[in-house]
Amino acid sequence: MLLRGETGTGKELVARAVHEASPRRDEPCLSVNMGAIPPSLATSELFGAVKGSYTNSVRDHLGYFQRAHGGTLFLDEIGEASPEVQVMLLRVIETGEVQRVGAPGLQKVDVRLIAATDADLEDAIEEGRFRAPLLHRLSGYELMIPPLRERRDDFGRLFCHFLAEELRTIGEEHRLIPPEDTSPLWLPTSVVARLARYSWPGNIRQLHNTVRQMVIASRASETVEIVPQIERLLREVTPLPEAEIVAPAPPPRRRAEAGDYRSPAEVTEAELMEALRANRWEVKLAAEQLGISRPSLYLLIDKFPSIRKASDLTREEILEARQACGGSLEAMVDRLEVSKKGLLQRITQLGIE
Repeated sequence: MLLRGETGTGKELVARAVHEASPRRDEPCLSVNMGAIPPSLATSELFGAVKGSYTNSVRDHLGYFQRAHGGTLFLDEIGEASPEVQVMLLRVIETGEVQRVGAPGLQKVDVRLIAATDADLEDAIEEGRFRAPLLHRLSGYELMIPPLRERRDDFGRLFCHFLAEELRTIGEEHRLIPPEDTSPLWLPTSVVARLARYSWPGNIRQLHNTVRQMVIASRASETVEIVPQIERLLREVTPLPEAEIVAPAPPPRRRAEAGDYRSPAEVTEAELMEALRANRWEVKLAAEQLGISRPSLYLLIDKFPSIRKASDLTREEILEARQACGGSLEAMVDRLEVSKKGLLQRITQLGIE
């Protein structure tokens, strides 16, 4: 399962909700940020290590896969995984087995994998930073988590939830009880209205942090106050227009489901080449023309050796094409038969001025 969405939209909360609603709910649900694991430790952290397999290793080390056995493992920021780790993850998904560092054999694991990213993995594939087969495996079921600005109806519920949670933490949940006399409300409606008009670029995480700051700053106060840093934020950032608050948010753009696509097996090499050429090697447009997903198209590119990738180009080929095309990037794309973005990325990689 693959969760996509901007940072702070609550992808980990969704992953935990999936775990709690599944038969695995009584088993572990672990989370690991792939971008936070040092490359030198990634293998042992994910798959484990046996005693003595590396310096200062005095006991067996269980990796995330072993510790999550029977349950769910949430791989956040999957786009940050190194190429080596991507290969190992692909093998685990395909075989259900992991190899601990220093162990002679393989170990069976039973783990539901949920990955998440705020990056465009298709672009990462085109730039040679992510493996198409891994994306294909992870995206058997995809869920797009829309940003908070597109979920205006959720703002009130989330705000009240976080407010009650933070007040409960400091023992002041009574603040939410309306006063019986004419004393002012602890939470004026004007404050809520200002917050509701904000676009929340940091999404749910930013909203939660803001509520926490407000509660801490307003302890023992008669009414809640917007602290200076939040006041500055609301003043500097353009708020959502009034109409956008009143009107219901449009449904998030739906990614095509697997059933909407034709089978990649139906696409011939000649048909693929024709679509790529017709769309000047823009993978997204070619995939739409063929009626397949972008991950499937990348797999087909890997499958057919006659179709080359920008990452295969040599310095000599690029320099020769540049001279022949008079420096025109568009002409070089047609001559080399690779995407413009991929060509620019390769030029940068090779340090060509």
